Amino acid sequence: MISRAYTVAFQGVEARPVEVQCAVVPGLPAFSIVGLPDKAVSEARERVRSAFAAMSIALPSKRITVNLSPADLPKEGSHFDLPIALALLAAIEVIPLEAASETIALGELSLDGTLIPVVGALPAAMTAASEDRLLLCPKASGAEAAWVDAARVIGAASLLDVVRHFTGKMPLAEAVAGEVTDSLGARDLRDVKGQERAKRALEIAAAGRHHLLMIGPPGSGKSMLAARLPTILPPLTPPEALETSMIQSLCGLIEAGGINRSRPFREPHHTASMAAIVGGGRRAQPGEISLAHNGVLFLDELPEFSRPVLETLRQPLETGEVMVARANAHVKYPSRFMLVAAANPCKCGHLADPARACSRAPLCAEDYMGRISGPLMDRFDLRIEVPPVPYSDLDLAPAAEGSAEIAQRVAAARDVQEDRFKDQPEVQLNADAEGALLEEIATLGAESRALLHKAADRFSLTARGYHRVLRVARTIADLDEEPEIQRSHVAEALGFRLAH
Repeated sequence: MISRAYTVAFQGVEARPVEVQCAVVPGLPAFSIVGLPDKAVSEARERVRSAFAAMSIALPSKRITVNLSPADLPKEGSHFDLPIALALLAAIEVIPLEAASETIALGELSLDGTLIPVVGALPAAMTAASEDRLLLCPKASGAEAAWVDAARVIGAASLLDVVRHFTGKMPLAEAVAGEVTDSLGARDLRDVKGQERAKRALEIAAAGRHHLLMIGPPGSGKSMLAARLPTILPPLTPPEALETSMIQSLCGLIEAGGINRSRPFREPHHTASMAAIVGGGRRAQPGEISLAHNGVLFLDELPEFSRPVLETLRQPLETGEVMVARANAHVKYPSRFMLVAAANPCKCGHLADPARACSRAPLCAEDYMGRISGPLMDRFDLRIEVPPVPYSDLDLAPAAEGSAEIAQRVAAARDVQEDRFKDQPEVQLNADAEGALLEEIATLGAESRALLHKAADRFSLTARGYHRVLRVARTIADLDEEPEIQRSHVAEALGFRLAH
């Protein structure tokens, strides 16, 4: 007799269905798992055997074969423990065959039969909903999976609870979705003294999702400004929250099943490897650029990152996705993020202060900033110099305008863009517009076009730089509630583009 249960194998954010077939036939006693399992899956037989013994269920003295189909799809992770146990329970007639065949299960078994939470419950629930099957998972993962309304989710604390549920002795209640959380904390742009131009750049960047580079000496407030950028960004929409949470689920970053509506803010250290930033490793896991999807990736001390790591950012910045290619896997992850970077003007950071600058100035600045390639620099829409704050400004009263007031203008500008691109599903904000669509939304008058052409000729703007100025000018006009781009909007966009 062959019993069947179902589980998933993860390929990027996609959870592909896997059929777990179990056959118990006469022969020498053995327990084999086939179907391209990795080491963790192969070891499942010992955990399953011990869990059965803890429940006083004896395995038959026969040949037990578990096949994971499709057999050519790599199977990785300890979440295969529960579906293997479920198929075996059905094969030895402890639970009904129909119950196992109508269930997608994932979970790790401890030796006493307790179910241990695993990553990927949210993508698995999406697959369960599309397959119209029940999702069975550890109780600690149930709140996360229950966010998929179309899926029926049951969370069990142990394998014994699973048996009692499917035999009707003690049915389990469906899992309840976790809480919506907010991680912004008490940060506010009102905390920043001075730096009005930098705050304006943050507002424009937030309104149109434009990439921003801040250059200034140590202690001028670059990191402080970047850390407060999420406070002026609108919360994630429900589809964005689900998409972002699916990536976080694969990395085990969802706590207590709660969905966070705040936009991600990732700030990796400059010693991070290429696999950590872009994604990769043995299981082709998502990297920081995917964890920052729909949010902000902040790279402090930008020139200190290795050149190969920085160059890998160029394609995701344009396409909004990244392909992690390995010998045994080709996985695509979404990575549409806002890049915010900070850098000192030179190695010592005091280029503008003759009394403190090193003897190699200004060559040290050229060498230091030369670590950032021209093509990558060209992708920053806004570039600003952040000067040091005078001591006298530190005693000033807090600014009258804080994050709440700026966030209102950003939200209004984004509402305008949402209405503008409602018939363009691949375009969300001005930063995404290109080609004929960009020409349509960023029409210029004669004076504005003459100014842009003059600046493009004098400063040798590339075609990419020209179009990015148009996008920023369109965003500035949206913030000013102007349907047409004015000359002042182009001038301000050029000022930020040519600041460094």
